[in-house]
Amino acid sequence: MSNSRFVEAGTGSIDCVVDGDTFWLRGAKIRIADIDTPELSPPRCECERQNGMAATQRLLEILNPGPIVLKSTTRDEDRFGRKLRVVFRGDRSVGDVLVAEGLARKWEGSRRGWCD
Repeated sequence: MSNSRFVEAGTGSIDCVVDGDTFWLRGAKIRIADIDTPELSPPRCECERQNGMAATQRLLEILNPGPIVLKSTTRDEDRFGRKLRVVFRGDRSVGDVLVAEGLARKWEGSRRGWCD
């Protein structure tokens, strides 16, 4: 369980949000395992950039009010060395919240474009 305060990445903080599905927590880079959100670096189109910024902002809003719980998946890390975790606030998956709000897609094993 973590009760950290998050800011946007690039501010020099240890606990920060990189984008809508990735954040740093106590020195570990966490990838929310059950979703995919639009990319910010680099976005492939203006729509992806705008939606990526919205997903990033919403993840900050979800993570900051209180404790989160990280649950392991069948794989510990992705190919980039990020810890793969399902993230919960209370009894609700953060990924499910972002999907329900149209800011993410359920992870289906590979990325799909956001510029269609």
